[in-house]
Amino acid sequence: MICRSALSRGSKLALGRQGARGFAAAASPKASYEPTTIAGVKVASRDDNGPTTRLAVVAKAGTRYEPLPGLTVGLEEFAYKNTNKRSALRITREAELLGGQLTAYHTREALVLQASFLREDLPYFTELLAEVVSQTRYTTHEFHEEVKDIIHQKQAKVDASAVALDAAHAVAFHSGLGAPLYPTPSTPIDSYLNEQAVADFAAAAYSKSNIAVVSDGASEHGLQKWIEPFFKTVSAQGSGSLNNVASKYHGGEQRISAVGQNSVVIAFPGASLGASSPETAVLAGLLGGESTIKWSPGFSLLSQAAAPGAQAKATNYAYSDAGLLAIQINGQSAAVKKTAEAAVKALKGVAESGVSQEVLVKAIAKAKFTLLSGSEVGGVGIVHAGANLIHGGSPLKVAETLKAFESVTGDKLKAAAKALLEGKASVASVGDLHVLPFAEDLGLQV
Repeated sequence: MICRSALSRGSKLALGRQGARGFAAAASPKASYEPTTIAGVKVASRDDNGPTTRLAVVAKAGTRYEPLPGLTVGLEEFAYKNTNKRSALRITREAELLGGQLTAYHTREALVLQASFLREDLPYFTELLAEVVSQTRYTTHEFHEEVKDIIHQKQAKVDASAVALDAAHAVAFHSGLGAPLYPTPSTPIDSYLNEQAVADFAAAAYSKSNIAVVSDGASEHGLQKWIEPFFKTVSAQGSGSLNNVASKYHGGEQRISAVGQNSVVIAFPGASLGASSPETAVLAGLLGGESTIKWSPGFSLLSQAAAPGAQAKATNYAYSDAGLLAIQINGQSAAVKKTAEAAVKALKGVAESGVSQEVLVKAIAKAKFTLLSGSEVGGVGIVHAGANLIHGGSPLKVAETLKAFESVTGDKLKAAAKALLEGKASVASVGDLHVLPFAEDLGLQV
């Protein structure tokens, strides 16, 4: 632990404040989304009474649910195109006149349509999102002249790190969560993707049973007032079927030769959304990545293990029924190899000898900061809240989760690391395969 006599007066005051109030202020009720149901639509909201609002429709239309490759990205690119009531040009002009921002993006489990705007414009953007969900026209000319070209442009930008992460998911989960987040240039999506297939996917995904509305910065009264009339056009049940195969962890190894870029992903079973697994979050904080403190190499294992010419980061990818704790290393092939070896060695060190109390305190604090900062960022907090709702759960209770982090001990962290290494890993390598190591070379079981 830190010796208080060695601290400056300012540091002592900071620690004193933390001891007096802990993280109670940071984990106030406004840090968590409150769930409810309005006219059959699952809703999660929180309100800090600020001048701006973020409103999103989170749909069960991520890549794990697409019955054919490319449908998720096709549906994403059709967002804010022509509807039965408005043209795409009109939507653009109206949103700009109100100073709003419209985005669409997807994860492996969700497709998110998000609007950010001035607080008083809640009625317009609530109506617009409901209209996009229920009245978009999936026209042939828009598909061939705009949507298809944009998808091909984005395919060409998929880099080695994205391919490696997709490959790690593929060997870990096979189908479902193993589907790539974005089609690679070699994916034959033209054989599956057309405007009618996208429309059919939309009919299955855009229903009240498969969507959630998440609000950050709108009053409960305002949501009650506007969601009910505008979302009544959304069907209660989808007219088609989604790929609802349950996730199963397998483990394995995949190696892909590529020129110019190198990436290695070393992954293990992680914590799912809503799971009570504070050890995983603290272990991810301990593994860490690049230093967050200027002029310091950082305390995390990966910041110390990274060789010159390589960058490493640990992330727990949490899904509704599974999780993947992944270490990703990018850079020059020799540096990536050296860093991968050092990273596994460091993880084995935790499993064998544990960590000091000071390092444990830092890892817990890092896990808390990651949780709270992620909750404050509109995209991360909205996606997690919506994903929990569309899968039958409840939004994360921030205060309870922070308290669970405090219960993690050195022995629990040691046991968690040991359990990972005793099970099957999922290892993916992309780049110069003559240099990049096999899982066996790293001492991992696959």
